[in-house]
Amino acid sequence: MAAVESQMLDLGTQAPAFTLPDPDGTMHELRDDAPATLVMFICNHCPFVKHVRTELAGIGADYGPRGVAIYAINSNDVTTHPADHPDRMKEEAAEWGYTFPYLFDESQAVAKAYRAACTPDFFVFDAEQKLAYRGQLDDSRPSNNLPVDGRDLRAALDAVLAATSPAVDQKPSIGCNIKWTAGNEPDYF
Repeated sequence: MAAVESQMLDLGTQAPAFTLPDPDGTMHELRDDAPATLVMFICNHCPFVKHVRTELAGIGADYGPRGVAIYAINSNDVTTHPADHPDRMKEEAAEWGYTFPYLFDESQAVAKAYRAACTPDFFVFDAEQKLAYRGQLDDSRPSNNLPVDGRDLRAALDAVLAATSPAVDQKPSIGCNIKWTAGNEPDYF
């Protein structure tokens, strides 16, 4: 399993708008009325995402009721990775208890707008939709036996909800590379 680090988009970047479908075809767009917004690039097959699915569901359950707009986005090429097909996304969301929309970025334009590089890749925006955090969920990895507690991401969400800034020293997320459609690879690698 080859690991890729997130690109660490500049703090203060305005959240790129999007309108994407969930597996049922319902369109979801980036809300602009939330006290905080969490955008996560995930997929079904990645061992790094599988390692943290329970915590992702926990974050949804803990922060959704606090007004955080939460979106999970799958930008993988489903031709080469059929396990990430929207039909399977629906099963994944139900099985793991995701309470947030799990959206499909078929064109991969949203992943490029966010400079997403890996799954999982996390972005937290403040009430003005300015990037306040981009980095890892926590220090746990599939092979290091550290607990999956979401410490870094939860601290960032708590800071934004308290109208303060998360720590500036942010560790990049690490995971499987996004599976780009042939000829659609981004220029930021």
